Amino acid sequence: MSITIKSGAEIDAMRVACRLASEVLDYLTPFIQPGITTKEIDRLAHDYMVNVQGTTSATLNYQPPGHVPYPASLCTSVNDVVCHGVPNDTPLKSGDIINIDVTVIKDGWYGDNSRMFLIGKASIAAERLCRVTYESMWKGIVKVKPGARLGDIGHAIQTFAENAGYSVVREYCGHGIGQRFHEDPQILHYGRPGTGLELVPGMIFTIEPMINLGKRDIKEGRKGGQPYDGWTIVTKDRSLSAQWEHTVLVTETGYEVLTLSEGSPTPPDFVRALTPA
Repeated sequence: MSITIKSGAEIDAMRVACRLASEVLDYLTPFIQPGITTKEIDRLAHDYMVNVQGTTSATLNYQPPGHVPYPASLCTSVNDVVCHGVPNDTPLKSGDIINIDVTVIKDGWYGDNSRMFLIGKASIAAERLCRVTYESMWKGIVKVKPGARLGDIGHAIQTFAENAGYSVVREYCGHGIGQRFHEDPQILHYGRPGTGLELVPGMIFTIEPMINLGKRDIKEGRKGGQPYDGWTIVTKDRSLSAQWEHTVLVTETGYEVLTLSEGSPTPPDFVRALTPA
């Protein structure tokens, strides 16, 4: 495992890239309404990245080994889609939930984040799933500090989500990030406290739990007898799934969330209670 510890100047560059990634979601928020298609969301995001921010999308034409090139500038995962949903021409409708996952590149540095959106009037079950998933992410984030272990993050997320009656997807995880989209270490969203890699200042990685309303099992998303698109992953039992993501820096005394901007959702009360005045 090769962990890249970022220097002060490199951290500053990551702060810029991550803030810009969050600002894409800020820009998109007013448009996420019933009737818009995910393809239109993708077009809006692409234009904003290129023409306003001067960034490029990390996902457009991204092709890890064994995959076809990803065809869009962001991922749009609706309802039972766990991750990597490809934008299409289907309009969003009231009651849907959607995860929008944005990664931008600025001056060679990657910023990565995602948020959940409730479309119109969502069900109580859908709203609670999205809220608990958000809180689960933050349960992991507040464990980040020098000397902590990766297992502390995963355990905090897993126990909180499972105690709420949900399941944690295990096939996908967070990751180190910097001048590459995906770096070591992998950040599992389950685990045992006191195990795994020890955190040190200068590490930067994503925390991005995927939490299912039903069982944790997943499968390739195939619809209408069409060939698999090579990317979309859904819950095996077709239950709802939610995800939130932040990019986090290990500081000398704790953590700094890099993917924050003016429009970022407010952290849960338990986070604010832990933050010194």
